[in-house]
Amino acid sequence: MLTPHIPYPFFADCYKPVYVALDTMRTEVTWRIDRSVMNSQQLIPRVDPEEEALRRERRENRVLRRKQLRRTRLTLWSTISISFLLLLLMGYFYLQIQRAQSANALLTLHPPISGLSCESMEQNGYHIHVHFRIYIKGKELTIPAGIGIPTDGSCFYWMHTHTDDGIIHIEAPQKLHNLALDDFMTLWQQGFAKLNFSPQMTQSSGWQIFINGKPFSGVVTSPLYTEVTLNSHDVITLEYGSPNPPPDTFYAFPSNLPR
Repeated sequence: MLTPHIPYPFFADCYKPVYVALDTMRTEVTWRIDRSVMNSQQLIPRVDPEEEALRRERRENRVLRRKQLRRTRLTLWSTISISFLLLLLMGYFYLQIQRAQSANALLTLHPPISGLSCESMEQNGYHIHVHFRIYIKGKELTIPAGIGIPTDGSCFYWMHTHTDDGIIHIEAPQKLHNLALDDFMTLWQQGFAKLNFSPQMTQSSGWQIFINGKPFSGVVTSPLYTEVTLNSHDVITLEYGSPNPPPDTFYAFPSNLPR
């Protein structure tokens, strides 16, 4: 069977619309790409060298101003801090000078007696209490309040009395050797003799001393010169002449004065 002959122009005519369509599409795509490139170029601003230099200068100025502001703040706070510290130091030295002047004034008005200092405040480094009872020829001698406390109330000697019940307060910076019976008696005689100090206490004979009811084992002379070590809640009885009442073996200290 013979295939019919189709002339070439026939195929060319058939595909011509396709070619036209493809060419049209290519033209459209090319136009769109060109337009997109043009739009992109329009969106990218042109860089003016002078404007760029001006912007750079402005940025540098801003950075410089920030640094200057930080330095200014740092200088300000440093000045305030140093001034505050100087004020604290001045206040501290002023207080020290005032304390020194006050201490010198106290030393002038109320000098140490038998090594016992008079402090503006009661000390708590070593704080104990003992009880004294004194008999002169069988009659009890009152140990008055205020021994060791000047009438102006400016200070307290390390040994003193607040009441007339015979309780002796020993309040010192630390435990010292000069916190004994003879030290209290010397303080009483030299600084507060007007407070019922008996002349018999200067006598070097005729005395007996008892500690918690037991006779003192050392040499007994005048209470002014007999060193009897004192411990917390000791009960000390001193007797001069006769008759001789029985010495105390116990004393009920108030609950606010614990051992």
